[in-house]
Amino acid sequence: MKRLSARRTGVVVAACAAALATAVPSHAADAYSAFAFNLGSSEPTIYSFINSATTSLDMTMYELKDTTAVNDLIAREKAGVKVRVILDREETSTNASAYSALKAAGVGVVYSSSAFTYTHQKTITVNDDESLILTGNLTSEYYPTSRDYGVFDSDLNDVNAIEKVFAADYAHTSITPSDGDNLLWSPTTSESRLLSVINGATTTLDVEEEEFSDSAVVDAIANAAESGVTVRVVLEDPSDYSSEVQKVEDAGATVVGYSSSTGFYIHAKAIVADYGLSTQVVEAGSMNITSNSLEDNRELGIILSDSGVASVIENAFDSDYAGGTPA
Repeated sequence: MKRLSARRTGVVVAACAAALATAVPSHAADAYSAFAFNLGSSEPTIYSFINSATTSLDMTMYELKDTTAVNDLIAREKAGVKVRVILDREETSTNASAYSALKAAGVGVVYSSSAFTYTHQKTITVNDDESLILTGNLTSEYYPTSRDYGVFDSDLNDVNAIEKVFAADYAHTSITPSDGDNLLWSPTTSESRLLSVINGATTTLDVEEEEFSDSAVVDAIANAAESGVTVRVVLEDPSDYSSEVQKVEDAGATVVGYSSSTGFYIHAKAIVADYGLSTQVVEAGSMNITSNSLEDNRELGIILSDSGVASVIENAFDSDYAGGTPA
């Protein structure tokens, strides 16, 4: 949750903007598709997805401070769509306006359960048949400067698993989440499944993260580098994780970072292993590489071999790596 104490604006570095000119449609023909946040003042790909709801829309969002998104949710409710929203209870100062507006419009909105330190998940599901799993919040003031990703998932086993967890979290009842076909959840499977992605890398491993302190994951990244895998890491501020950065660099990884002076913020949480090979795997989601995120929060991510999703994230990663400052 580092971003909360480091609100940043400014001009995006040109090298990072170049890779993001195109966003995919909200509904792709295949089961999976992805986009990078467009570094503009709004996120029309997300709005389009919200407005595609004709029967139901369920949203879990750590921060919701986007007037367009809130108004779209209200419009869907007024159009007869069953809209339900979970907002993080620790972010009431950020979420209060959205909560009040949604409540007044008759939208089913609740604050999250105290069973989790934070409900840091960022997911939207429409019509019980497609989910959008995000690394970023719907907080419009950060759109121009934040590197974030979204992955559309219409695999019904995944969507059903997401909806079952939503129903339990909305009612503040306990549940052991199913990973469906492609999911990873905190506080249950996220660490073990992240480790499986990292440990499975045979040639390359690209890691893009806002936070970087969980010892098991950092050790696995270092072990991959020591074993001969080409490891590249992009962080928001490497100086915040100097011992962890030193460990992976000593093992042979290269690390670059950004800072407030760049006007560009690495908020993403994504890993690409063995890009372009038959062993390719890509992970993206809400969880940071911290013990709190992996063990105490409600978080959701997705792991795929899909080449389209991998290429979107890898192309943006390459741009960010090229534009970063060596640690």
